[in-house]
Amino acid sequence: MMKDSEILSTFHELDARRARTAPSRPLIFDACQLGVLLRAVLFVELVMAIGALFGVSSVFDWGLRLAVLTGAALPGTLAWLVVACFSKNLIARLPTSWQYAAGVLLGALAGLYGCAMVVLAGLLEQGPWLACAMTGAALAAALVAALVMRMRARTPADTAARLSELQSRIRPHFLFNTLNSAIALVRAEPAKAETLLEDLSDLFRHALVEQGEAVTLAEEVELARRYLAIEQVRFGERLQLEWDLDPGAERALLPPLLLQPLVENAVHHGVEPSDAGATVRISTQRRGTVVVIKVTNTVPAGAGAPGHGLALDNVRDRLRLLHDVQGRFSSGLVDGVYQVRMEVPV
Repeated sequence: MMKDSEILSTFHELDARRARTAPSRPLIFDACQLGVLLRAVLFVELVMAIGALFGVSSVFDWGLRLAVLTGAALPGTLAWLVVACFSKNLIARLPTSWQYAAGVLLGALAGLYGCAMVVLAGLLEQGPWLACAMTGAALAAALVAALVMRMRARTPADTAARLSELQSRIRPHFLFNTLNSAIALVRAEPAKAETLLEDLSDLFRHALVEQGEAVTLAEEVELARRYLAIEQVRFGERLQLEWDLDPGAERALLPPLLLQPLVENAVHHGVEPSDAGATVRISTQRRGTVVVIKVTNTVPAGAGAPGHGLALDNVRDRLRLLHDVQGRFSSGLVDGVYQVRMEVPV
């Protein structure tokens, strides 16, 4: 048995490793998402539409002025997003206040770039350079502030989701059932008991070790395999497994511990309440730049065990936080089969 001093030293070593691997300064805003691009363009266009209302006498004048403003604002906005995305690793090395300043400065330069595009196109003879720079800086400051608030809201949500998944995974009945299964196998099939305990150890290791913001789909599938291997020992022929995995989808990114709660739900609500058991099917498929992930289970006993939907809400929220509008989630019961379907970018 480990002494208290040994246990404490182990935790100190873990803390030291995390301190060495953790970034010295976090990135306060990230422009590398399709949802951010769409919202930024819509926001800037709305500001331009409102600004074009000043001093116009007709709808035609407003449309003409909006076209000129859009010709300047749209290239500048896209330039800001592209530069902010590709230089985010450099920006992350700066202190927090300098990161704000970098975003605003890029906005001023983007405003000047937008003006230059309008002048080169012949829409204006003389560009209002100072006004363009100040407008670009102001709009960039607003975008940076919005992205910072989004990043700050994301951290506690990820933490709460992680704790929730940890609690749902290390449920006493699951642990006790697994240990009882291992005990029953020790004398009759010791090799099988050893494999079972190794799978349980890997599950706990993944739950307790910090894995970062995202992991690959291949890692999540491997974790789900270990969980289902444990449940296969418990339920035997009542748990029928089907795998349909696309190798081209393995590099898609998911929040850690996302797939396992879905297969756990499939077992808990499909297999456990039914004497006849159920079939659990996990499939992945790459379709161009999108990966489709499905977890389905037959429900031979009607609707299966009732639930509160907390695990599904958790998965949906975490998927939205990582992939924003590029991540899609749906679930439902159709013809005795419950399906969870997710789409994530490659």
